[in-house]
Amino acid sequence: MRSPAARVAIGLGALAAVVVLFVVLAGGDDGGDSKSSTTTTQPQATPTTKSTPAEEPRVAVDEQITVRNGKPVGGVKRLSYDSGDRIRFVVTSDVADEVHVHGYDISKDLRAGGSVRFGFPAKLEGVFEVELEGRAQPIAELRISP
Repeated sequence: MRSPAARVAIGLGALAAVVVLFVVLAGGDDGGDSKSSTTTTQPQATPTTKSTPAEEPRVAVDEQITVRNGKPVGGVKRLSYDSGDRIRFVVTSDVADEVHVHGYDISKDLRAGGSVRFGFPAKLEGVFEVELEGRAQPIAELRISP
């Protein structure tokens, strides 16, 4: 038979284990539902961090892609990543459309005057187009190197 203090200690230990498991398994919010969108008025960039191969992959800066009158400002944006990096970019547009990342098959609806944020791991190597799907207008090119 255990004392009440021992039962409380076991209960607290089990609760702590459940909380730790929840935090570890919950993960981030960037890669889940490919149809969900986040609307912001002024996206903020996240600083780039470097790491060694034994650590986690590098985190890329939130690249900004601005669309005016259905065209990318400054032309098609070229974004380069290494395999394993975190791809992060924000599309802001004055026109409504669907933003589609080919190859990864990720799409998000973009409303006029809004923004959508993308964040996903660079698991596929090659060159992939990002376009305004309804207009068939390329807005970015993702180049993923080994």
